[in-house]
Amino acid sequence: MNLEKYKNHLIQNTKKILTNWFESKENERIPQREVYRFLHSIKGTAGTIQLGGLMQVSDRLLSVLDENSETVWELDELRTFLFDLMELTYEYENYEHVTMKSGAIRQSNAQLIQIIDDDVSMLILLKDVLEEKGWMVITNTDPEKAVNQYFEMQPDLLIIDLHLPLKDGFHVLEDIQTHNEKYFIPKLIISIQNDKETRMKAYQSGADDFIGKPIDIEEFIVKIERHLQRKKFFDQSVLIDELTQIYNRRFLEETLPRYFQEYKRSKQAFSISVVDIDFFKQVNDTYGHLMGDKVLTEFAQFIKRSIRSSDFIFRYGGEEFVIIFPGTTNEKAKQRLTELIHTFSKKKFTYKEKSFSVTFSAGLFTVENESVTPEEAFKNADHSLYEAKRLGRARVETSHTSLLLYEKKVVNVSVIDDDIIIRTMLNKIIESIDMGHVELNIAVYENGPSFFKSRRANDGRDHFLIVDGVMPIMDGLEVLQKVKTGPHANQFTVLMLTGRKSEANIAQALKLGADDYVTKPFSMSELQARIERLLKREK
Repeated sequence: MNLEKYKNHLIQNTKKILTNWFESKENERIPQREVYRFLHSIKGTAGTIQLGGLMQVSDRLLSVLDENSETVWELDELRTFLFDLMELTYEYENYEHVTMKSGAIRQSNAQLIQIIDDDVSMLILLKDVLEEKGWMVITNTDPEKAVNQYFEMQPDLLIIDLHLPLKDGFHVLEDIQTHNEKYFIPKLIISIQNDKETRMKAYQSGADDFIGKPIDIEEFIVKIERHLQRKKFFDQSVLIDELTQIYNRRFLEETLPRYFQEYKRSKQAFSISVVDIDFFKQVNDTYGHLMGDKVLTEFAQFIKRSIRSSDFIFRYGGEEFVIIFPGTTNEKAKQRLTELIHTFSKKKFTYKEKSFSVTFSAGLFTVENESVTPEEAFKNADHSLYEAKRLGRARVETSHTSLLLYEKKVVNVSVIDDDIIIRTMLNKIIESIDMGHVELNIAVYENGPSFFKSRRANDGRDHFLIVDGVMPIMDGLEVLQKVKTGPHANQFTVLMLTGRKSEANIAQALKLGADDYVTKPFSMSELQARIERLLKREK
């Protein structure tokens, strides 16, 4: 007897009941007796048609319920209670596709590859084969948007097609080289034009490798592996930041524990400061990334010249730096940082005959206790920095002993999907992500109109939006177009969920400004890693 149609019927009926409970405007609360009957029915049917896992989950949930109870469930509580059942339903329904597709699970710190190509079919092919190897891939068809994405995401490898609209691959490569010549990021050109002259021009423009189309996938993968290995080796062996020529994060992580060991020996207090250039994104947006790099370099060199020879400055990442003040009390370190902020704010930068100035903020923590760990000290300094930002910037805030509970920066995260199970699972995933001093304000919507009616899109906060591409009421492309042409477009990071064969939708989504896409069905572990990576841009 073929049980597949009965299995599919049970899955669809389960989704239908869940949708009715959580999406009907008539329901505010659900009686426990109704929940009990629902789970009891699933348990009996699942056992009969050999869905053992579903039977076990429903049986476990039933064991804590009383059929005759007068209890009434609030919808949020019931959604949490039934989460394991909903997750298993999704995984069963999509098991074959997710298993075939998922390959190695990518972590949010997996090496990142960026592909720029206006051939969407090629983008999809290369994204799939690279992500099967465990790497994370971001894509773009628009050269201008791709360059901005490159600077924001700082990939470990860049792949560029020569034949792009408006600006060819050579010009894109030259733009990146001009702005980013001090960074070591391997760059690979792909092109249907594979003559000697084209290849030589690619290498002269800064390419590290060249692959002709049609692409031999096996050779392509081997070359990618080699370049990523080189990048990883370079990052592990170099202690100086390429752009600013001061010590890098790796050297900080090696050095910081030594100060704690020295403190235990000498009992001489020392201070750690995390500093951050104020409104640095506005500098990049207004004056360009080349000017932004100049600000970073001159800031780093200003601090290096201004501190004592016994002090150390490190570039932690982006516009964030760390300064260690050995043998320095909290009061003295705060005084010195305040002087540095005041002096640097007077410095003038010039761009096309326009001058502007930049400030920075600092968080400070002084180690005066043997029980404090390097991780705790850094967190204290980091939280103090965000308090300085909250209180107006261009100032120093300090912590002496324990982690301070400061008001966090709030980032909106919105999920728009007409599938109740996917919405619930995404909500759960995002709730589990710890962003430190950033608070995620999460909301889920069944369609675009309900999202826009909430007015979350206009509250002025940074916004991470996950939207389904195909929905019966206002599809994802319409939602994307509306936010990307609205007054707060620059505050949105958008992840599009799309069907695997929706090539035209993927092309349109990228054209409209989507930052990334994931094809359904997807592995939830993979999706969580991708969400975490994109959310880091909001910190």
